Amino acid sequence: MSTHRLEVRNLTVSYHRIPALHHLNFDLPCGSCVALLGPNGAGKTTLLKALAGLLPAETGTIHFHGHENGNRAHDTTYLPQREHVDWDFPITVRALVEMGRYVRIGVWQRFGDSDEKAVEDALTAMDLRSFADRQISAISGGQQQRAFLARSLAQQAHVILLDEPFTGLDRNSSRQLGIILRGLANEGRLVVASHHDLKSVPELFDHVVLLNGELIAEGNVEHVLAAENLERAYGTQVFAGPAPAPSHSQA
Repeated sequence: MSTHRLEVRNLTVSYHRIPALHHLNFDLPCGSCVALLGPNGAGKTTLLKALAGLLPAETGTIHFHGHENGNRAHDTTYLPQREHVDWDFPITVRALVEMGRYVRIGVWQRFGDSDEKAVEDALTAMDLRSFADRQISAISGGQQQRAFLARSLAQQAHVILLDEPFTGLDRNSSRQLGIILRGLANEGRLVVASHHDLKSVPELFDHVVLLNGELIAEGNVEHVLAAENLERAYGTQVFAGPAPAPSHSQA
């Protein structure tokens, strides 16, 4: 998987004919843990939804596995911001993870031994076996994020897209989630997460895409978090390296 790349070419995404993202071009290799940064309204959520196939492109293409748009349903999984998830929906952790297999095999197919094993392996990988029969609303925020990641593992998704996954988590849960995301990248997956805390980027990510309607910079953390790039993205205030973060910038 680490030889596969997500290739974005000339991507423009609009709402009601008003562009939210303009002519983006970048490549992201599998095996990377990528921070998607930018101020409020920069287009981070828009880009994640476009990569997931949830928003159409006005111009441009998205290639994965060498094919335009790839097989979005199989290859890609998307976790929206926590406030956009109905945590009171009556579903157990196990049933949520099983949904990942239905994405892979189809809704009307019967579960086989390999599907059961994929679900159990995913629960084990995310340390959720003891919580499998609990309602999703009855576990902590960090465990909820891990449950959705377990669904991604059961789906065998190569590209994992997360919108502000660290928001609302305590320090320990954030640290554990960061370790998990890096581990998924080290296994050869591509992990892309929108994020607002610049100070924590070097600890959590190895690659950055910086947006403000257009691509400001893309590459390794040190390169992208240079003061001139941050000034272009966030305005007149110049940031020295990964120092002060703008407060809760979401798109």
